[in-house]
Amino acid sequence: MAGRAWRLAGVALWVLALPLAAAAQGSTPSAAGIYSCVDAQGRRLTSDRPIPDCVNREQRVLNRDGSVQRTVPPTLTAEERAEREAAQRRADLARAAQADAVRRDRNLMVRYPSEAAHHKAREASLDTVRLAMRASEQRVKALAAERKPLLDEAEFYAGRQIPPRLKQQLDANDAGVAAQRLAAANQELELARINNLYDAELDRLRRLWAGALPGSLPPADVAVSPAAPSSRR
Repeated sequence: MAGRAWRLAGVALWVLALPLAAAAQGSTPSAAGIYSCVDAQGRRLTSDRPIPDCVNREQRVLNRDGSVQRTVPPTLTAEERAEREAAQRRADLARAAQADAVRRDRNLMVRYPSEAAHHKAREASLDTVRLAMRASEQRVKALAAERKPLLDEAEFYAGRQIPPRLKQQLDANDAGVAAQRLAAANQELELARINNLYDAELDRLRRLWAGALPGSLPPADVAVSPAAPSSRR
């Protein structure tokens, strides 16, 4: 009888201990994993929480059987975070630029499906400038015709001061000629700029037509030197 009583008491104690054991097991560090790392001195450290001596090093979180549960990357300093964000921004800009290059190349191929279409567009752009150049040439001829009677009249005042009205007319004529010469020089440069632009486009188109992927070609350099305008007309 006494033995049975002792057995019953033991079972009761065991039942009462179950919740405490479960709570204790739930609060053990092993349930969350064990942090492990090698510090700057080469020591292997372990802890039930992130290890301060390895804040700048990779830490592994281990299960109770020693397998790796996950890896915690090093904590970045403010400077390292700024550099990472800057690198991310650079990468985003590069992706955007690449997408833009692809879009431009595709639009170029749609606009100019053949070399003949491109040549036609070039000539149309050049014709606009050529028309302005012819107008400047005509204006220079007209100014020369206007100047002749002014010079004839000025000869009458040889050795004397010419009247202010005549001098004003001659000065205005000189200014008009100078303006047309400047316009002609700018028009020459514009011809060169247009030809260089279309030359660069045509070179790019030929490579795209030959199979180069859109966005894979380097940007074209279409700068024009003012000292060497194009001679194409």
